[in-house]
Amino acid sequence: MIMLGSNNYLGLTADPRVKEAAIRATEKYGTGCTGSRFLNGTLDIHIELEEKLAKFVHKEDCICFSTGYQTNLGSISALVQKGDYVVTDKLDHASIIDGAFLSRGAMKRFVHNDMDSLQQVLASLPADAGKLVVVDGLFSMQGDIAPLPELVPLCKRYGARIMVDEAHSAGVMGPTGAGVTEHFSLSEEVDLVMGTFSKSFASLGGFIAGERKVITFIRHNARSLIFSASMTPASVASALAALEIIIAEPQRREQLWRNTRMMLDGLPKLGFDIGTSESPVIPLHIGDDMKTLFFWKELHHAGVFVNPVLPPGVPPARCLIRTSCMATHTEKELHRALEIFQKVGVETGVL
Repeated sequence: MIMLGSNNYLGLTADPRVKEAAIRATEKYGTGCTGSRFLNGTLDIHIELEEKLAKFVHKEDCICFSTGYQTNLGSISALVQKGDYVVTDKLDHASIIDGAFLSRGAMKRFVHNDMDSLQQVLASLPADAGKLVVVDGLFSMQGDIAPLPELVPLCKRYGARIMVDEAHSAGVMGPTGAGVTEHFSLSEEVDLVMGTFSKSFASLGGFIAGERKVITFIRHNARSLIFSASMTPASVASALAALEIIIAEPQRREQLWRNTRMMLDGLPKLGFDIGTSESPVIPLHIGDDMKTLFFWKELHHAGVFVNPVLPPGVPPARCLIRTSCMATHTEKELHRALEIFQKVGVETGVL
């Protein structure tokens, strides 16, 4: 089976150094902290991870949550108060939308990656109201990236703060792998950077980084942090080991992009609609749900693992097959996968 359905972009979940770090942490600290960060749930490795992450994404401070979902939920709901506005892309991840729902402010949405639409929304809001614009850096289903060079000056013109979710772009984009904000040299211009450990970091958990006083506020007001048990020692140690590898071994990112370019070039040549993808996340847009499921099932039988995405993961009638590249794919594997995509695509009527 060729795995083309994982978020393990750098292939680090099977790296012996990452596994050994998790084992050592379990032996030293046990299997869990059995308490929240404010009680007995903070270890020295939590602090070490947060300090190294803050430096990695070029921010003053950082706080880790037990999951990426909880990170967006807690951070957005803590920051956006009554009378404030949170402005989201219509294709933002569900955790961003749910964080906005939980806040006491009002949510406004703009058309995906459409800066004219964002300007219309921002211009309609009271000039003196608090505004937080939240976007995915790399969109998890479409595979395209947020147009930060246009978005950042637009937000500043209207006095809006900016938060970028780097869940799928941390480890993947930027000269050192810090994400889309680093890719565009806008790390200092973006107020908050969020990330998860369940993709390139080969673990489980999430983080948000920014100005120290803002992170301190989130630390003391994010209910999903305060009322959850902290990350397990094994998860923290795995993320720490992965971070060190991401920094020390840029060749993994370079190989990921070689593989990505091969699939970005190969799939459209076969006749697949990959939309606006420009990253290791490459969707095959199909539309009909039953056709999507049938195609997915036949791909599985033929030896390719991918993920079918149906509503609410995508809007109705916009079902897709989500493929994703990893640094550990070989050229031979990807050639074989393209052969299977073509054969099954013709047999199922997708092509």
